[in-house]
Amino acid sequence: MNEDIGLEQFAEDLRQEVIARSDAGEEREFRENEFTRIAIEYLCEAGELEDGEVCFYQARGMKVNGYNLQENEGRLDLFVSIFTQHIPPATVPKADIETALKRLKGFLEQCRKGLYKSLEEASPAFDLAQSIYKCKELTNIRLFLFTDGLTTIQTRQSTTIHDKFYSVNIWDLRRIYRSISSGRKRDAIEIDFTTQFGCTIPCLPIPESNADYNACMLIIPGEILYKLYAEYGSRLLERNVRSFLQARGKVNKGIRQTILKEPQRFLAYNNGISATAESVKFTSEGRGIEKVRDLQIVNGGQTTASIYQAVRKDKADLSRVYVQAKLTIVSSDRIDEIVPLISRYANSQNKVSEADFSANEPFHIQVEELSRTIWAPAFDGTQRQTRWFYERARGQYLEEKGRETTAAKKKVFEETYPKSQMFTKTDLAKFQHTFEQIPHIVSKGAQKNFAEFTARLAEKKNIQADETYFKHLIARAILFKGTEKIVQAQNFGGYRANIVTYTLAYLSYCAEQRIDLDAIWKQQAIPPDLGEAIVIVSKQVHQSILSAPDGKNITEWCKQETCWKQVQILDIDLHSTL
Repeated sequence: MNEDIGLEQFAEDLRQEVIARSDAGEEREFRENEFTRIAIEYLCEAGELEDGEVCFYQARGMKVNGYNLQENEGRLDLFVSIFTQHIPPATVPKADIETALKRLKGFLEQCRKGLYKSLEEASPAFDLAQSIYKCKELTNIRLFLFTDGLTTIQTRQSTTIHDKFYSVNIWDLRRIYRSISSGRKRDAIEIDFTTQFGCTIPCLPIPESNADYNACMLIIPGEILYKLYAEYGSRLLERNVRSFLQARGKVNKGIRQTILKEPQRFLAYNNGISATAESVKFTSEGRGIEKVRDLQIVNGGQTTASIYQAVRKDKADLSRVYVQAKLTIVSSDRIDEIVPLISRYANSQNKVSEADFSANEPFHIQVEELSRTIWAPAFDGTQRQTRWFYERARGQYLEEKGRETTAAKKKVFEETYPKSQMFTKTDLAKFQHTFEQIPHIVSKGAQKNFAEFTARLAEKKNIQADETYFKHLIARAILFKGTEKIVQAQNFGGYRANIVTYTLAYLSYCAEQRIDLDAIWKQQAIPPDLGEAIVIVSKQVHQSILSAPDGKNITEWCKQETCWKQVQILDIDLHSTL
């Protein structure tokens, strides 16, 4: 397909998805926020972002549409959107891009000056503004601009100001489209060591062989590894299937102590890292590397993250720290076949189970198959039955709809699989963990919650999804989506996502996980008495999470188990509604 034709179709599908999600609302800002949410989802799926929250605020000289704050890593991502709704997509003037970025920077600057003091506590932006003001250890700030239009620029030169690393990324419609249609799930990382760091990386290539790969041994300065992780974050570890799971543990104290006390011995003590690349440009004599494309660390995520944290938290001097690395160069047509095997065997000393590497694929395939075969009961007095569409991979819904050859067939597809009944892997994890009463894990965000779900699933081993599981899963989805609407109607202001998961977790706790899911499945709706209970509980939950001790940040407070324990002891009279 000609890219321009595919791009125009993608633009129309994206616009329709925004409209469907916002229930055809007339408010432009609301649609813009739905667009922001979808852009975040695309970039998370592509590995460009770890997570993200929609958070709209606009005032004179300031604008923000969303953010992702990782306080432990001193990392802040801020998002601003330009949603044009133009079909075919039009070029966004450079002046508009500059203005949007200037407003985003203006928001950041005002937050540092105490903007939160002039905002209402219920305002969605209050928590973000307060977090930026109070978090003095932000060392890595990334500004993102999302647009459904086209631009002639995508990136800006990264800069370091007062020990703070700044970068700007522009994602227009074409860049988003290419990231999901090219067969690659992300933009490959391209590094020019000469330009970016003023040096080459010493290496020792292996002798020529008939193998379907090439390889070399490297000695990487700790300072360069630190800067690479600061700029690219988890994208460097994307092919390391344990990178998410490793986030559950603590940074290796031994690595940290060596960096701080015996940096000159780091090379001797540390096992080093294993990395892969699609291509490499060697120096003329072949003993150094000038450029590398699609660099991925497949083993050594702990080492890399520990070096980063030692600088960020302890101001460690890395001038004498060096890391040995094995770099395997695999061509693009073999990378998806060979690299997972390299990752598996490189991690074998850590007793990684097969389930870790398969990402529990059989489970997700089972759920997908059930979603294509099980009809949901008709409701609202109609005879028409529908199905719930499980999107195991990002973009499946639009892809399958696009396979229908006529407008009539597309309409039948939409009637069979209503857009409101589509849910993703991260949604599944959110539904499951909410009713397993771990709302503090859900509150950590879609990607981290899914990582925890994957880890727990691997520990349970051989979990099967059958028809009963699927129907109960959909009942939880109906409860979750319905509760979102109920909470929204209460006009609490911010923290809707936290209120929803905590409200349902509390109801699950009170009912000892005996909410009648079969009845919800049959009705395809929340029973009125349960809806009343949700209203009552949500009000109490809202008050509880706002009463964070010692003026703690509300969003961070909701991520702690102590917050859940505080909600659990609420004494709410629900009569016999459960």
